[in-house]
Amino acid sequence: MNPTLTAYGALAAAIVLEVIGTTLLQKSAQFTKLLPTAGMVMFYVASFYLLSQALKGMPLGIAYAMWGGLGIVLTALISVFYLKQSLDLAALAGIALIVTGVVVMNTLSNTVSH
Repeated sequence: MNPTLTAYGALAAAIVLEVIGTTLLQKSAQFTKLLPTAGMVMFYVASFYLLSQALKGMPLGIAYAMWGGLGIVLTALISVFYLKQSLDLAALAGIALIVTGVVVMNTLSNTVSH
């Protein structure tokens, strides 16, 4: 299997698991609810494991930028649609800048495998 494809697959799964863990962090009520807290720990550990696997095929800086950036975007979407929280214009602009940065990095950087 293509190592770059494997790295991106592991990274995508790591991002999804991190977002689930972060959502459970909100639901854990500051670690006072056992099941959301246990789930949060489980999803974060799995996320970091998959992130470490992604690092076999891509540089740390690129992987972490994508993991953090896309995690922020997905977490913001979950906070709006699932947790019924709101984002103001400045927050939306900031998220748009993050998305732009990830796109620029992936399309124009010579550091990323294309």
